[in-house]
Amino acid sequence: MVEGKVEKVSGPLVVATGLAGAKMYEVVRVGEEKLFGEIIEVRSGRYSIQVYEDTGGIGPGAPVFATGAPLSVELGPGLMASIYDGVQRRLIELRENYGNFIVRGADVPALDRQRKWRFVSRVRDGQELEPGDIVGEVEETEAFVHRIMVPDGLRGRARGFVDAEKSVEEPVGFVVTDRGEIPVTMLQRCPVRQPRRFKKRLQPDKALVTGQRVIDMFFPLAKGGTACVPGPFGSGKTVVQHQLAKWADVDVVVYVGCGERGNEMTDVLKEMPELKDPRTGRPLIERTVMVANTSNMPVAAREASVFTGITMAEYFRDMGYNVAMMADSTSRWAEAMREISGRLEEMPGEEGYPAYLASRIAGFYERAGRVVCLGSDDREGTISLIGAVSPPGGDLSDPVVQATLRVVKVFWGLDDALAAQRHFPAINWLTSYSLYVGTTEKAFAEEVDKTWPDLRREAMALLQREADLEELVRLVGVDALPAADRLAMHGAKMIREDFLHQNAFDPTDTYTSSRKQFLMLRNIMTFYHKATEVFEKGVEVEAITRLPVLERISRSKFVDEHRLEEMDDILEEIHRSLDDLAKGAVESAEVGEGRGPVGAMEAQGKSQR
Repeated sequence: MVEGKVEKVSGPLVVATGLAGAKMYEVVRVGEEKLFGEIIEVRSGRYSIQVYEDTGGIGPGAPVFATGAPLSVELGPGLMASIYDGVQRRLIELRENYGNFIVRGADVPALDRQRKWRFVSRVRDGQELEPGDIVGEVEETEAFVHRIMVPDGLRGRARGFVDAEKSVEEPVGFVVTDRGEIPVTMLQRCPVRQPRRFKKRLQPDKALVTGQRVIDMFFPLAKGGTACVPGPFGSGKTVVQHQLAKWADVDVVVYVGCGERGNEMTDVLKEMPELKDPRTGRPLIERTVMVANTSNMPVAAREASVFTGITMAEYFRDMGYNVAMMADSTSRWAEAMREISGRLEEMPGEEGYPAYLASRIAGFYERAGRVVCLGSDDREGTISLIGAVSPPGGDLSDPVVQATLRVVKVFWGLDDALAAQRHFPAINWLTSYSLYVGTTEKAFAEEVDKTWPDLRREAMALLQREADLEELVRLVGVDALPAADRLAMHGAKMIREDFLHQNAFDPTDTYTSSRKQFLMLRNIMTFYHKATEVFEKGVEVEAITRLPVLERISRSKFVDEHRLEEMDDILEEIHRSLDDLAKGAVESAEVGEGRGPVGAMEAQGKSQR
């Protein structure tokens, strides 16, 4: 092991000499405590090292040990339901071994070396294998089956793959190559800054159902897509991320808390084991991996945490699974890059961020997508990447927001004005957008109802009409509007309050299936169209807006998913109530024209006068 010496210490940045042969992004150990670090710059025999722990007590002359390997993660059975820090140390084991606080130099393996897993072989002796082929399976949790793959770069014939109880380091079989027999274990190591290989990239064509009405109906995300959730403090970014992690229609969730407050991460850690997976009925944590690098942890590890998370997501994708990765928040990641860049004395870009900020963000989001994985079976896997951005003061011109919007295809813009009105999720329907609408509308039309695209367009048009009228309302008041416009304002209000508003903490309202979303919006738009018809027959707007059925429409969000026939009952009541109003209006008109007995008497009196 090559040993060098510390020359300079500047916060988490250490400059060393004497590491001849060391390369960029190689992992090193600093000081007698062997603090974990990574080489991020090489210049004239001086090596700048990003240390992922507190460098207090490290001074010039302290030893530095090169490991010869890049920053990597361990991949294999045991990942699921685990909680790691930014450099993949198991937080539960750190607490058991070192107490409630992470001590410097603490090191634990990412995967348990002692635990035995039941390996079930899926290949026979002599079978030709290529990189990415699945050789066996391990039931890691009751909700997730871990697929063991041939490592990249290994090709040959299978030998000795049999069902057995094995640890992650014990061979489960061999691949016979020209170089001899190569053992295959359940443990793989993968560099985090280098994307894992795949065969082919495909266009995302299926909707990622999240159970959040404003997202699925108006601004959908495709499986394998990318989304950005920017917003000011208190607008609900973290809750949106939590909701997506809990309810997104995926096989695996990777949640990265990058620089977030410890109490927020604590809420997630407490909730996940208690939440029931809507797909399996088991605890949701059984198909979730969490990376927690909170704001009080070393800033340098924050920069690595998102790469740790996306590499694990790629590993699950390569098994053929649909993966959702939440990064909360990428602003804290960018701030870590800015701090390290400043200590390296690099030329600063806009607002002090490094000049390579945009390319680094783009490279991160490019690792999402729908791909054909390595292997002879041409299986497909997806990574849907949702990043929260926390611009100072909610300023969307912030460089991190702008660099992110250039590469993502979905923008869920959080509005602090909506949050102040207690409207959550506070996603502004006038500024947000999705470039997957065309693709996902086809999927929803096939799987839910063929009128889904028309229903969405009508609702968005009504919300836009309300926005156009709001300026006039502020000037003259709503009562001065024509009756037709007042009716349109009421219809838009129903969409906002009865459909878009969703309570994340209500056990029924927190998740809404695609079918229920369609039925809810269908009833609202049916009421509006039917109300417009009866208004044209002479019914007063005030009479329409006082109908008792409006209460049922408003409370339809609390209808249980297993009792959706109630939505059809509400639809029938809408038709019946408005038909009765229209009938009453017609009868009144007939009476007024003298076609009824009372009308005849009134007409006679008029003629006599």
